[in-house]
Amino acid sequence: MAEYLIVAGLSGAGRSSAAATLEDLGWFVIDNLPAPLIGKVAELAGQPGSELERFCFVVGRGGAESVVELAPTVTALRATGARVRVLFLDASDEVLVRRYEGTRRRHPLEAEGVLEAIRAERALLDPLRDDADVVVDTSDTNVHELKARLVELFSSREAPGGMTTAVVSFGFKHGLPLDVDLVLDCRFLPNPHWVEHLRVQTGLDPEVRAYVLDRPEAEEFLARLDDLFGFLLPAYAAEGKAYLSIAIGCTGGRHRSVAVAEELARRIRRRGFDPSVHHRDVQR
Repeated sequence: MAEYLIVAGLSGAGRSSAAATLEDLGWFVIDNLPAPLIGKVAELAGQPGSELERFCFVVGRGGAESVVELAPTVTALRATGARVRVLFLDASDEVLVRRYEGTRRRHPLEAEGVLEAIRAERALLDPLRDDADVVVDTSDTNVHELKARLVELFSSREAPGGMTTAVVSFGFKHGLPLDVDLVLDCRFLPNPHWVEHLRVQTGLDPEVRAYVLDRPEAEEFLARLDDLFGFLLPAYAAEGKAYLSIAIGCTGGRHRSVAVAEELARRIRRRGFDPSVHHRDVQR
């Protein structure tokens, strides 16, 4: 049965880059297709003899109003039993303004200024963002980082129950990640930053890993997380959740959160899932 991915989001948040990456991953990408026609394409894809299995529809280039009809289209597609996912690309108002000023492009919504147009579009798209399977915030992401994120999410790798899992480490001083489902704080663990010879290393180095994890409080923390995700992962998958992203934070995102994220991902793999792991701030 065919698989469908719908890419939507704010103008300037990276839909063109996403479309190019997904095409490289083997998706049949159709850009700027009106929402009512998506169902027609799906009918053709379901015909006997069709060789295409993975379709990506990039919507919204005609203005935010063009995605209003998207919700019933998604509902109808899912009613066929096909796997349907919605990716929403977001970015902060300030970043979008800079991008438009840098390219001198006109915003698709008519307004008195770029900022007003962005805010109007955001208001129109908020319901779609709330219902998306996964939201990717590209405010601090370049095209290469966005490509890597999409490869993690939409490669051909299958997951138990159809649910893709991801573990990300981050530093609270650099801001919370906006595109994750669960945030865990490991700042209660001793900080290797204050050990001079460990400061220049990261949580990927064995000495830092041992410093962080070989403590009773770390062992208990991970044991409790192991039990928690032993319950949550099958429950989320049974509910039909397409993605589950788990963020582990420490102060700077270089030591404790990196070590804990790697160990948590290892334990999740033992439960039959195959999470991707990303260390957002490890090089900062």
